[in-house]
Amino acid sequence: MMESVSAYSEQSIRLGSKSFARAAALFEPRMRESVMMLYAWCRYCDDVIDGQVLGHDQHRLSQADKNRRLALLREETEKVCDGHASDLPAFAALGEVLRRHRIPRRHLFELLDGFALDAAEAPFATLDDTLHYCYHVAGVVGVMMGYIMGVRDEQVMHRAADLGIAFQLTNIARDVREDLQVGRCYLPEEWLARARIDPGQAHLPAHAPALHALACDLVELAEPYYDSARIGIAALPWRCGWAIAGALRIYRDIGLKLRAEGPAAWDTRLRVSDARKLWHLCGGFVAASVAAGRRPRSPVRPRTGLWTKAGM
Repeated sequence: MMESVSAYSEQSIRLGSKSFARAAALFEPRMRESVMMLYAWCRYCDDVIDGQVLGHDQHRLSQADKNRRLALLREETEKVCDGHASDLPAFAALGEVLRRHRIPRRHLFELLDGFALDAAEAPFATLDDTLHYCYHVAGVVGVMMGYIMGVRDEQVMHRAADLGIAFQLTNIARDVREDLQVGRCYLPEEWLARARIDPGQAHLPAHAPALHALACDLVELAEPYYDSARIGIAALPWRCGWAIAGALRIYRDIGLKLRAEGPAAWDTRLRVSDARKLWHLCGGFVAASVAAGRRPRSPVRPRTGLWTKAGM
């Protein structure tokens, strides 16, 4: 049974996120297995709510269907948290992760609360709304990853959440046009108003330059969150630090490519080439080594001016 769950999880990360799969290969074997199993559950829940397969081919679902699917995800998550087995591979994977790492159940439901925002097609009136969403669909994944890597310090957990938030800001910027095609926009409405873009007309080609400028603002906004996450790498075991530093460099590159290529970047899905991924993983090796060398020195630079989840 464990072999089939592990194989399912490996396939999920390999097909769902080639960038993160490359970085995850750097973890030591048992930790890599846990990371892949957590990813498989997160990916499955996201796909169920978005009506997609491994992050692709999204299609619109009715509100009633989304609510029904979310209720089933909550029910199955509760069952696994209570120690019961699941016939669903993604939830069997989650059960194994919980047995190994004792991730508090509240973090699992924080993620599902983020998917509930998608299910409800919640509006994003302000930047705070967007950052709140980023925490719930990605920042909390960083926190759960922290548990897998042995982190228990609250300040380090905040930096793990910062990396997830940075990833999601980058994802939103990359996927603006794709999201508009299925009726979703994660850019703050106050930003659209400032750019004189009617949310109902944002998908029109005439708005592409202005939308790209707003996407670049998100890329810029992600920078201090990436910076904060870099500081947290010093608290991780060395191989974990290498994997995380590599993933950070790869994802950040997506935003930089979007900014450099202009609105034409949305004509095809932005990707980082295999050669650049390898280059970034080499850079991650150096970054993790430098961070490990800083480890005995303190204090580290405090987090200031960043969105923070209370009571983490």
